[in-house]
Order: sequence, then structure tokens, then C-alpha cells
Amino acid sequence: MVHKSILPIGWERPSGYSNAVVTDDGFVFVSGQIGWNAQQKFESDDFVDQIKSTLENTVDVLKAASAEPKHIVRMTWYIVDRSEYIARAQEIGVLYRKIIGDVYPAMAMVEVVRLMEKRAKIEIETTAKIS
Repeated sequence: MVHKSILPIGWERPSGYSNAVVTDDGFVFVSGQIGWNAQQKFESDDFVDQIKSTLENTVDVLKAASAEPKHIVRMTWYIVDRSEYIARAQEIGVLYRKIIGDVYPAMAMVEVVRLMEKRAKIEIETTAKIS
């Protein structure tokens, strides 16, 4: 299986991984995206702000792979605070529909003790399939 690594224009190259890979059969595997910007700097420690950045990063990586949110077939969310997610679920839902749209892929959400980047409060892995 042949694959191509994806790096969106203007993004700092990640260390030790690709932002995504596209396979020759049209699968796009997006690495875990977190709530920082293209230069790998956090602009906020607010949970919902980080979700917004994470979803926008996901869309940017998909776009660089010639995919769109409508191509998403699976997402796995890793969060550090289940209680905050539940308390702000309505706000998160509105944000999700604004950025991703009416796309409801297979999903899982896992509460974790911490993520690799100390300030990260969310990480989302995504799989998409381009026809």
C-alpha cells in the first residue's frame, strides 16, 4: 500500500510523525490533532477554545489531503475532563456543527489522565475516505 504524508501549507513540521497520511485507496488517517495553532503554540487554555482549534486543525489537515468533513468516517476524541465536556456539551455541539457540519461518523470518546502536550485538553484522531 502506497501512502503520502500530509503537511498543510504554513504548518510547522511535527516531530516524529505526519499530520496525516493518504493511502492509494483513498483513506485519510489524520493524526491526533490538539488545540494549538499551525506553529504548535497554544492560544488558550479554555476547554471549548481548544476543541474549536482542534476541529479547525482537523479540517485544515483534511483539506491538505484533498478531503472534506463530509468524508469523515471515524473520530476518536481523547479528553482530560469528562465533567467539563458534559457541562459544556451544548456549546461543543454548536461548535462541532459550525466547523464539521451535519457529519456524524462513528465516534468514541475517552477520558484520559493527560495528553502528551501538557497544555492540551483534547486530542482528536480522524479517519476519512475519499471516493
